[in-house]
Amino acid sequence: MYVLEGNRQWLGWDHKRWLWAVAGVVAYGLLPLILDQYWLHVSIMILFYVMMASSWNLLAGYTGQISLAHAAFAGVGAYTSGILAVKYGVPPLIGLPLGVIMAALLGLGLGLLCIRMGGIYLTLTTLAFSEIIRLVINNEYEITRGTMGLKVPVLFGTYSKVTSFYVMMAAALLVVFVIRKILYSDLGMSFRAVQNDETAAASVGLPVFKVRIAAFVITAAMAGMAGSLYGHYLLLITPHIPSLDMMFLVLAMAVIGGLGTFVGPILGAVFLETLAEQIRVWGEFHVLIYGLIALAVVRFAPLGVVGSLNERFSTGAVGAPRVAKESTS
Repeated sequence: MYVLEGNRQWLGWDHKRWLWAVAGVVAYGLLPLILDQYWLHVSIMILFYVMMASSWNLLAGYTGQISLAHAAFAGVGAYTSGILAVKYGVPPLIGLPLGVIMAALLGLGLGLLCIRMGGIYLTLTTLAFSEIIRLVINNEYEITRGTMGLKVPVLFGTYSKVTSFYVMMAAALLVVFVIRKILYSDLGMSFRAVQNDETAAASVGLPVFKVRIAAFVITAAMAGMAGSLYGHYLLLITPHIPSLDMMFLVLAMAVIGGLGTFVGPILGAVFLETLAEQIRVWGEFHVLIYGLIALAVVRFAPLGVVGSLNERFSTGAVGAPRVAKESTS
């Protein structure tokens, strides 16, 4: 809990902001009552991307580690759960946590291999890992069905978009709450310290390597859960999940929304996924539109939409704790 300027706060927000957040969640939860099946599907996809963009932002925005393996971890979670269900008859409710564990273990292994590199070398190594995962999935046809896709059962019960919506919404709320909790914990302070000045953090005894590994494992597990839920919702797992297309879309959502802010990736996911459905009829031109939007953000809002708004309208006093500014995001 943080108390700033006489205003009692919990996890960086005062009671008014929490009321707005709860109101937003309730309003989103009522969407199945008013949307048709198509837009209900879009709403479910938004929740998936909220999990992906927010968890990637925790890694890149708060520890400075630019990984391109996030979508690969989602694919690992999805294929682990799917293969266990199809090949070995493991119920998806058991396969899903196993997929999360597998993604976390791979995140640990990859982190141990490449986190000490840092910078562009970390990014290139995670890019190579992502491509290796994609190639394995494409070529192990007998297990993964390659580009044909692996048909998997529904998570539980009978298939229903409404049920899937609430399951995905519960998972998204869990992810964003855990992220918020982490950011206002000692671990979150360690993340920021490592990002701001790794040398200074190490000089005061902070285990920099362990902090970076923790961020990698936690976010990989979140991506694995998102990927597993995504696969069991669509009933088909394809190499599109661990693809670079998926990765760059998640990256765009976080950057355009506001890298290093809490709300930015959420709004970025809502905006870009809704926009994608609106411009789908334009075919490949949607890539050009994404590029133009990204250029506009870089030119006019280099901190992302939410980051730039925070910078412009922040009312924190000079010298106030950094968390006072971050609480607005």
